[in-house]
Amino acid sequence: MINYDLHYDVVVVGAGHAGCEAALAAARMGCMTLLLTINLDAIALMSCNPAIGGLAKGHLVKEIDALGGEMARNIDATGIQFRILNTRKGQAVRASRAQADKQLYRLRMKRVLEEQENLHVKQAEVTALHFEGDELRGVDTRSGIRFLATTVILTTGTFMRGLIHIGLTNYPGGRAGDLPSIGLSEQLKNIGFEVGRLKTGTPARLDKRTIDFSRLEAQYGDDPPMPFSFSTGAITMPQVPCHIAYTNPRSHEIIRSGLDRSPLYAGIIEGIGPRYCPSIEDKVMRFPDKDRHQTFIEPEGLDTVEVYPSGMSTSLPIDVQIAFYRSMLGLERVEIMRPAYAIEYDYIDPIQLHASLETKRCRNLYHAGQINGTSGYEEAAAQGIMAGINAALRVKGKEPLLLSRSESYIGVMIDDLVTMGTKEPYRMFTSRAEYRLLLREDNADLRLREKGHAIGLVPEEEYARFLQKREQILAEHERMRTTRLVMDTRQESFLEQRGLSDIQKGTSLEQLMRRPEITYADIAEFDDVSRETSPAVREQVEIQIKYQGYIERQLDQIERARRFEETRLPEDIDYLSMGGLTTEVREKLAKNRPDTLGQASRIPGITPAAISVLSIALKAYHKQDIEEAHV
Repeated sequence: MINYDLHYDVVVVGAGHAGCEAALAAARMGCMTLLLTINLDAIALMSCNPAIGGLAKGHLVKEIDALGGEMARNIDATGIQFRILNTRKGQAVRASRAQADKQLYRLRMKRVLEEQENLHVKQAEVTALHFEGDELRGVDTRSGIRFLATTVILTTGTFMRGLIHIGLTNYPGGRAGDLPSIGLSEQLKNIGFEVGRLKTGTPARLDKRTIDFSRLEAQYGDDPPMPFSFSTGAITMPQVPCHIAYTNPRSHEIIRSGLDRSPLYAGIIEGIGPRYCPSIEDKVMRFPDKDRHQTFIEPEGLDTVEVYPSGMSTSLPIDVQIAFYRSMLGLERVEIMRPAYAIEYDYIDPIQLHASLETKRCRNLYHAGQINGTSGYEEAAAQGIMAGINAALRVKGKEPLLLSRSESYIGVMIDDLVTMGTKEPYRMFTSRAEYRLLLREDNADLRLREKGHAIGLVPEEEYARFLQKREQILAEHERMRTTRLVMDTRQESFLEQRGLSDIQKGTSLEQLMRRPEITYADIAEFDDVSRETSPAVREQVEIQIKYQGYIERQLDQIERARRFEETRLPEDIDYLSMGGLTTEVREKLAKNRPDTLGQASRIPGITPAAISVLSIALKAYHKQDIEEAHV
């Protein structure tokens, strides 16, 4: 091996969505960073659906942006349809989603990486970690170059021993058209990491010229489109529609007829697939009573004829794929440009990580993205930015940034992974967040912008705009609390039109807005200041007023749980010899080795009684440390 002539602070392996955010975070924090990828032309490539966001995923993207990440800005610059989902439901579960121009998304992210100060981007396949004794010192590549580094972040995606399946045919690949990564997962296994096998898949790509869109239902985006990033003023990309199509009983019969050649049903695929994004053959077999399944025909870009039929992932043979796609209304003459396929890959059980995403087994090694068993671009990017931040903080000799469950969806996801692990691809849902009323998309900047600025990711100009917004929210909320109705002609007319005869003179605007039938827009009809207030400020003030009781209740719950979350467990504590615990509890604690008492309480099978015993044992442990220190 030839040692490269530069020593890096951070080396990031893999340039998918996790790797991009990790590399940018570390470089922007002032660390000399190297990003290595098997293929420079596949940086930030959308291997599956050409979209960012969705239910709970949109929350993650907003949080990445609040911390100073790139994903939101990238989709705002390249998005071709934007929609807010769940608009008929409460603010907590509303979510942003945008279709991307797939190639523009990739190219813009590549340009951002190439122009980033402190960041080198190189094409190379990493085959092994390099150790000197027990100390991680860098990575080795297939080309014979060794890159030395203080910290390493693995974001290998689906590439570790990737195996592609189309029918009963399979071949090695990290994704269609790219080679797999060979050697790295075997080394990790030899080091002592628990390595598992997962499976995911993607639909075919279809030629839109061979689809009769007049027979499909068009779905348009929001007008005007709402950006993801708190820094984006407006969306300037042309906007295009998606279209809705359906399978039918004939489609399902074709799919069932090909199951004998399905690697999923023939037992060839060993990896566990995503529960919440099943293949079309899985849907047909699991829901035999349903006579149709919906698909959104999504454009892959403005300058391509390729379209993506969402929800139609499969590993069936190509002839069966052609037949079932052509059985759908409007797709009778459709041509497949790229076949659907399934892919198996290695992952590392994430219970072997600290909440910082540093591995417990190997100091200065961080994992982010699908290597941790997650699915989705957004989940990967969120882990990537946190791994990049914490690797940079390690280089600087500072404590890691740990986001709690009560302040971010990122914190919920990482805590889920490191306390419970996963045996199937993990996907983010709003239902996973117990404090979701506080963790809304709209207030991600209020929750995390300050943290992003403190570590050096949010520039001064953007931070100044944020501070101004926050001050305006506080001032407007106070104005609503102290401004009272004087019952002038405009106010009396407003109340009379809405049948609010019970409202008395002296009622504050805050009290008036608490009524479910009154919105900020209503008050703006008679209140000039409200009419001039910016939409972002109006939104925050209205939410805080209308949900005040619920918000205060969740804040009380968080405060009660804080003691558990802040009580750290010693790394060398001997759980197996601890009295008062069942054998099952001792074994689970010894295997998971939680960082805090709060993490321990969320491990499946750890009862409240076991946590009480652990708390008492912890006091005795600390007392012994104090006595030994005095001696």
